[in-house]
Amino acid sequence: MLNKTALAACLLAATALGACTTIDPYSGQTVRNNTGTGAIAGAVGGALLGYLTNTSDGEQGRKNALIGAGVGALGGAAVGNYMDKQQAELSRELAGTGVSVTRQGDNLILNMPSDVTFGVDQADIQSQFYKVLDGVGVILNRYPQTLVDITGHADSTGDDAYNQRLSERRASAVAYYLTTNGRVLRDRLYVQGRGESQPIASNATAEGRSQNRRVEIVVRPFRG
Repeated sequence: MLNKTALAACLLAATALGACTTIDPYSGQTVRNNTGTGAIAGAVGGALLGYLTNTSDGEQGRKNALIGAGVGALGGAAVGNYMDKQQAELSRELAGTGVSVTRQGDNLILNMPSDVTFGVDQADIQSQFYKVLDGVGVILNRYPQTLVDITGHADSTGDDAYNQRLSERRASAVAYYLTTNGRVLRDRLYVQGRGESQPIASNATAEGRSQNRRVEIVVRPFRG
């Protein structure tokens, strides 16, 4: 089950979403206000951490929720083919955006560096990145038989505890955006922050620290 803090945050987010829309003066249709959406996503912060299922806080709970939602498990040769197609679509969608797509076995890793996703020391998604996440959401929905793990990371500058919280807030902002605007099924997600504990480059240089400030999305086949 969602804990009380996460549940309250989700309810708040759902209510606040109404404040993130406006009326198009030409079409008369209700459309999203991206500025408001980005601010709320950052404000939700760490309250979205953990499994977002309504079944339990564990990996098996996430799988049970997907089965209950009618999502079938992958098996055998179907796994590789399914992930190949998804990788190709994500690579095309993210070409030139600064987000890399790499493969580890059957898992896909989307590396989103902070210089294209967030401002310095901020957890509000930069407006120019909305379109990128919209595209990611479309493809994730096209391939529902995958689990989505979202992890925030930080460099070693500053206080350890602060960096941990910042990494959590950034991961939560991406998760919030994908579940609200991208309409990605929240039962597929696990959200966490790892602070400065998993660098991919040296923190001794500005370039290395920039690489370490990132959000990673790992897309894994749902094997049931």
